[in-house]
Formats: sequence, structure tokens, C-alpha cells
Amino acid sequence: MRRSVRALALTAVLALTLAACGGDEVDDTTDDTTDETTEDTEDTEDTEDTAEDGEDTAEDGDGAEDGDAAAELELVSDGTLTVCSNVPFEPFEFEDPDAPSGYSGFDIDLMQAIADANGLELEVINTGFEGLTSGAEMAAGTCDVAASAITITEERAANVDFTEPYYSAIQSLLVPVGSDITSIDDLVEGASVGVQSGTTGADYAEENVPGAEIVAFEGSGDLFTALEAGSIDAILQDEPVNATRAAEDDGVEVIETYDTGEDYGFATDQDRGDGLIELLNTTIEELRDDGTYDEIFDGYFG
Repeated sequence: MRRSVRALALTAVLALTLAACGGDEVDDTTDDTTDETTEDTEDTEDTEDTAEDGEDTAEDGDGAEDGDAAAELELVSDGTLTVCSNVPFEPFEFEDPDAPSGYSGFDIDLMQAIADANGLELEVINTGFEGLTSGAEMAAGTCDVAASAITITEERAANVDFTEPYYSAIQSLLVPVGSDITSIDDLVEGASVGVQSGTTGADYAEENVPGAEIVAFEGSGDLFTALEAGSIDAILQDEPVNATRAAEDDGVEVIETYDTGEDYGFATDQDRGDGLIELLNTTIEELRDDGTYDEIFDGYFG
């Protein structure tokens, strides 16, 4: 019986010993698995970090390409796109002390977006309109580009290079509310119509208002002052400008519009060989594609 008890005791000790050995093997296996998992996780993180670095490098490369294109430009002022505009001509250009350049408007906001996209500052210089359409301001080195609701015409294209069209315009007739003039046909002898000199509105008046006196003014602001003072009976000019005035002044109204099939373009000196026109066209297309153009357009024209 004592031998049986001893045998049972030995068996129990042996079982405990084997169990203990087995437990060590499980722990070792678990430790090895944990080490491998940790190493795999670190490898994955390293791979992700490398991929992110690659993406950042690619994005930086895109910016470098834009910068390289702008760096090739022979600008009036290094690092700055200098724009000439005949201000005011709302909603295309008007003074705005809160804007980075001191000016806003559809033209100016587009120019700001173009400058930003190419890593450039924007400076706006207020000049006369005819110096822009003749190319004199750009040729004199006053500015790099003209942005002033300039209609593309063959006559002007003989003096400046135009970008692709960025806006389509029509003409219109603005009169005081209650005026006897209800259409362009009422502009007969004894009546007077104001136009801005050197514009397609002036050309349209010359061709379609043979009876009334046509009075030319240097700027759009002068036209509104003359109409308010009673010096002229009507204003014939681009519809968005007259419409903006009518929206701000309930004493005037647009009574007619005329589809003249006009397109606006930004203008540069013809002797440029630095690729500015190409950069402007490319950037405008990019602004159309990414929705920036539509956002600016809707802000002014709805």
C-alpha cells in the first residue's frame, strides 16, 4: 500500500513538472508572436510615413512647377503681378480698402486668384482706359497686364495681345426713372446720350444713335454724375455696369439691352516673350476647372 501511495505521488509530481514545462513553451510562443507583430506594425508605419513623404514631395513639386513658370516672367516688379485698370467700373473694378490690393471687382478678383495660384503678389494701378486699349501703358512699363473689362476687337488686337475670353458682355441704355426716353429710338435730335470714350459702347452709339448728341466722358463715374445733374439724358454702356448702378440707385433704370456679341480679355504688350499670356490662359482654365472662377462670378453676377 505504501508503494502504491509513493507511485501515485511520483505520478502527480511528474504531471506537475510537464505542465510547468508546457506553460513555458506557450509563454515563449506568445512572446515571439508579440515581437513579430510589433515589428510588422513598425514596418507598416515606416511604409506609411514613406508614402506620406512621397505625397508631400509630389505636392511640393507641383508648387515648384508653378513657381518656376512665374520665375520666368519679366515682370515690372519682381514677384509681383502689376495690373492696370480704369477704376471705377463696377462690378468689374472698384476701390476696396479691405482687399489685399486696395481694389475689388470681377476683374480684380480674377487677377488676385491668378497671382495667388502662381505665388505672386498683386498690385493694381488706376489708369486711363485708352492707354490700356492702345497698349501704351504696358509698353511704357507701367504694368504687366491690363484688366479693365476690355472687349476684344480686331482694332485693339493690332496693339495688344489678348488672353482667351473670360467674360461675355452686352450693351444697355440707362435713363432716369420716369424719363420720356423709353428706347434707343427716342434718342433723337435734341436729346443727348453719354458714353465712355474709347469703348465699344461709344462705337455702338455712333452706329445706332444718329440723331442725338453723343457726349464722351473719360470714366464711368463721370457718366453717372452727368446723368444725375441732368447734363445728359441717358447712358449707353456695358449692361453689368448700368445694372449695378440701377440696383444701387432707385432713381435710374435700364430700359434696353443690346446683344453685341462682345467678349472681354486681359491684355498685355505685344513684345513680351516671357510666356505671360500662356500663364494667364493656363491659370484661368485651372480656375474654371476647380470652381474658383464660378465662385467669383456668382459673387458678382449671381
